[in-house]
Amino acid sequence: MTRKNDKRSRLIQAADQLFRQQGINITTLANIAALANVPLGNVYYYFKSKESIVTAVIDIHAQRLKQLFGDWDTSLQGGKERLAALIKHQATLGEETLNFGDPLGSLCQELSKQGGSLADSSSHLLRSLYEWCQRQFKQLGNSETDAQNLALQLLAGLQGISILTLSFKDVSFTEKHTQLMLNWVQAL
Repeated sequence: MTRKNDKRSRLIQAADQLFRQQGINITTLANIAALANVPLGNVYYYFKSKESIVTAVIDIHAQRLKQLFGDWDTSLQGGKERLAALIKHQATLGEETLNFGDPLGSLCQELSKQGGSLADSSSHLLRSLYEWCQRQFKQLGNSETDAQNLALQLLAGLQGISILTLSFKDVSFTEKHTQLMLNWVQAL
């Protein structure tokens, strides 16, 4: 990785971490620069505005989702296994969820309240997750309508348990719900 890309990458990682921990509105460019160990003046070399850093964070999450979907689609045999992988992946975020909420859901929720192009961009994160789940349910032989409903139920369950885990500060909600969701998928 070139030195330029290293600084840019560190700024994006720092922004992502701070957005999750304290929210986008509270996070300043100075906070991001300090965490990334990049002089504040250099931030503008890589990003013209805070909005461009938010866009970069959204893009990183989209790339991570695409990578996960690609890995699961090639390494796992069927829809049940892939959906179980998603549920187990969400469970690995238990401690982070306990402290800050679901990384995707929290980002999308915060940006949706503001509206505009960033809200539209972030909504594609959850939409891609929904559509991927829908394809898995369709592969299991469900009709288009049933696949949509099942994908919505799964996504709502995962996001809902994240809110409860955060609100009650109890990671056991995630642990219990993970097993319930895995049992549900296996019973399909």
